[in-house]
Amino acid sequence: MLYKVKAKMREGKMEAFFTALTDGSIANQEPDGPTIVNAMQKALMIDDETLSWYEVCHCATPLAHERKTVYDTYLYGITTTLVYKVQADIVGKSFWDFLESTYYDETYSY
Repeated sequence: MLYKVKAKMREGKMEAFFTALTDGSIANQEPDGPTIVNAMQKALMIDDETLSWYEVCHCATPLAHERKTVYDTYLYGITTTLVYKVQADIVGKSFWDFLESTYYDETYSY
């Protein structure tokens, strides 16, 4: 199933989120780590504290495992809407670019 997702960023958690997204700890998580990283690379900031993205999930409760293992640590107010195809209806700036420009440290190799 394909969902349009919307969530708010937890204050003070984005640096840790970026680290987890880039150091392999999320990417190596089974079964959905790579999907989470990919979703965050495509997520858009629709305002200063809200993200939106599309994500495929086959759980009975949308994003249940993703929320339990990752999203609820870094995000809150998560809503999902079942959709049938990705639309070009999310307008905003790249969340990944925001994380890189804010938290990337050239002394570390991500």
